[in-house]
Amino acid sequence: MLSISDISVRIAGRLLIDNSSVQIVPGARVGFVGRNGVGKSTLFHAIRGELPTESGTITIPPRWRIGSLAQEAPDGPESLIEVVLKADLERDALLAEAETAHDPSRIADIQTRLVDIDAHSAPARAAAILSGLGFSTADQARSCSEFSGGWRMRVALAATLFSAPDLLLLDEPTNYLDLEGTLWLEDHLANYPRTVIVISHDRDLLDTSVDQILHLDRGKLTLYKGTYSSFEEQRATREMLDAKHAKRQADERKRLQAFVDRFKAKASKARQAQSRVKMLERMKPVTALVTQDVREISFPVPEKMLSPPIIAVDNVSVGYDPKKPVLNRVTLRIDTDDRIALLGSNGNGKSTLVKLLANKLAPFSGHITRAEKLSVGYFAQHQVDELNLDGSAYDHVRKLMPDAPESKVRARVGAIGFSGKAGDTLVKSLSGGEKARLLLGLATFFGPNMIILDEPTNHLDIDSRAALAEAINDFPGAVIMVSHDRYLIEACADQLWVVADHAVTTYDGDLDDYRRMVLSARGMRASSRDRADNDRGGGRDKPQRARTEKRVPLKQKISDAEAEIARINGIIAKIDTALALPDLFRRDPKQAAQLSKARAGAESALQRAEEEWLAASSQYDEAAG
Repeated sequence: MLSISDISVRIAGRLLIDNSSVQIVPGARVGFVGRNGVGKSTLFHAIRGELPTESGTITIPPRWRIGSLAQEAPDGPESLIEVVLKADLERDALLAEAETAHDPSRIADIQTRLVDIDAHSAPARAAAILSGLGFSTADQARSCSEFSGGWRMRVALAATLFSAPDLLLLDEPTNYLDLEGTLWLEDHLANYPRTVIVISHDRDLLDTSVDQILHLDRGKLTLYKGTYSSFEEQRATREMLDAKHAKRQADERKRLQAFVDRFKAKASKARQAQSRVKMLERMKPVTALVTQDVREISFPVPEKMLSPPIIAVDNVSVGYDPKKPVLNRVTLRIDTDDRIALLGSNGNGKSTLVKLLANKLAPFSGHITRAEKLSVGYFAQHQVDELNLDGSAYDHVRKLMPDAPESKVRARVGAIGFSGKAGDTLVKSLSGGEKARLLLGLATFFGPNMIILDEPTNHLDIDSRAALAEAINDFPGAVIMVSHDRYLIEACADQLWVVADHAVTTYDGDLDDYRRMVLSARGMRASSRDRADNDRGGGRDKPQRARTEKRVPLKQKISDAEAEIARINGIIAKIDTALALPDLFRRDPKQAAQLSKARAGAESALQRAEEEWLAASSQYDEAAG
């Protein structure tokens, strides 16, 4: 059990957790929620022993392994599958020792433990996790250094999940994922066999994957049974009861104080008055749970509504290299009030499509018709880097209104969520959620006819995401969104478009249908855009290049299987030598039994390795033909 008893944690003089306690039982799946900046990540630091508590204790069973997402993305020449496999430190150490061990007793211990932890199925388990997070079989054999930072953080997440710690701590894991990866992670966490605590603002993940909600509010930790939706209902009930209790207490205090004020000067009533003074002193004030209402998000209304369609795309090819377009033969139309969500794994062209629609990318072929005076507001998360860190929200708005009077500029700054002194806070001092709000306000500043939102919910807490959904639904123009937040899509989108296989198609089902399809496919096959940059076979004909690309991972698989077969045969030889010792079964029957069990496990592993070698060899021959 994870026991947190009366802890207080202070950061830079600010008390984030105040004399709070909670008990997490083994096997619990806990969603950890609270407003941005209240101290959720700080508690994770304290649990990992990276931050001392001011008072109280955190007790973790001594045998528990704690796992959490690495702060830095892995990098280096090792393949993705190797990086993930090495995350299981015990397996890695045992396999290394098995290569050099000669003592029969130690050989038996090593092989028995390898069987117990199912070490020989590890490559298949690691591959399944990588596949679920969007890496194809070919990707898994590539060097980690070939991938961008975001993709390498997915590798870090895969490694953490593969290590299967007794206590898994995840801090906003979906920030690095697309919708498909998020759907897979939801399913994986829902079936996680050990204890997990996940900080998340993804409402669907918290309704699908956890069975308890830990809420941090004003320094206090409260554990609720059930999903996030159940938590909202329980908290609303508690707020109502606490408000009534606080009102009753306030009325009682008022009555007692009135008695004291009236009779404290009268000798005949002095004793009764003094008694009521003591009652007032003993009466612990009850604070009603005041809901910290989130600031609303609003988008300016376009000055003029345009006639549909506002964009018509006819047989367009687009991308970054005319010889290798990302999207081919795209034909679609967007009307005045469309609400469209783009689905598809990262790398398949969603961002390429929105850049085309935003007129930031010209087509290679085909034709695009745009309504006259069409105005597009474009928000992309990477635009955070384009903000002036040494400027304030006021400075950014003033640049867009150079001739406006001070009062009007201040009013617009307040309208996008930065009233009073907040408008003068430097961008470098803003939280991630505040930067996102500022970007949303700047992107839609002039009342566009169409808004494009590319992952707008990163760094927004649950209430801010709900405010964003309201703003989208209130906006009279068209909205195109790319998001891994299922709640936002379900709340706002009335059309789903799938971007995959170099094409854009409409999806007739709903997100539940899409989720089932994604999970039944046993993970996604993301195609990295930079694969084309690393391809050295540009002059070959396409069928030949496709066959070659297909054979590369299979050849690696064959080589790995051959190495595994040789390794296991070496282990079996060592075990046979130990079993051949004179009088072993009479002298040490326990060790003999361990060696026999280890040999049986090694035989099973050898059989699996040989089957993998045969399957990969057969597939290689087919690809070569």
